[in-house]
Amino acid sequence: MANSENEKILRKMADAFKELAATVNSQTADMEVAPFSRACSFVSPLFGCLGIAFKFAEMDYVAKVGDLAEASKSIATLKVVLDRDIEGNCVRKAGSHTRNLLRVKRGLDMVRVLFEQILATEGDSLKDPASKAYAQVFAPHHGWAIRKAVAAGMYALPTKAQLMKKLNEDEASARIQMQHYVAASSSVILYIDKLFLSRELGIDW
Repeated sequence: MANSENEKILRKMADAFKELAATVNSQTADMEVAPFSRACSFVSPLFGCLGIAFKFAEMDYVAKVGDLAEASKSIATLKVVLDRDIEGNCVRKAGSHTRNLLRVKRGLDMVRVLFEQILATEGDSLKDPASKAYAQVFAPHHGWAIRKAVAAGMYALPTKAQLMKKLNEDEASARIQMQHYVAASSSVILYIDKLFLSRELGIDW
């Protein structure tokens, strides 16, 4: 199992999100919790590959994806997740599935921006792409202490080449999978945002 853990992480991510995006784009079916949480679990190892700067994100993300996977045993779709919490008046409570879904969506969004920045940036450093992704997605929701810890951790990021090695990818194949993930995850993220906004829950909390 040692090496299969990192076998083509990017391909697994891209394929899983392409399937989710197909569901969203067909507009005939609601997104189910089980395939959503499964697709999200493929993103978890990527945070680990980014090192100490994103340790907080990895721990938080993995726990919340785990919660949604557990929820999928009794809740069929993401719509029902939100509606149940609205009925139970616990949408914003720590540990609610809805709150966890919003946090997971933020993790997906951070990776989307990171990949966009990697695709648009020359050179071997991940510091700019990672800093921009963090600043855009996570920083507005984090206190000073976490932002400071992340800034310090940015100096320990792997290089692009080191990241590719950890992901068992060469740059050409990685770029293709990153592009697939960016396109597919954009549809999924938009779908989740719309679920929240259509119920007037907001997405900035």
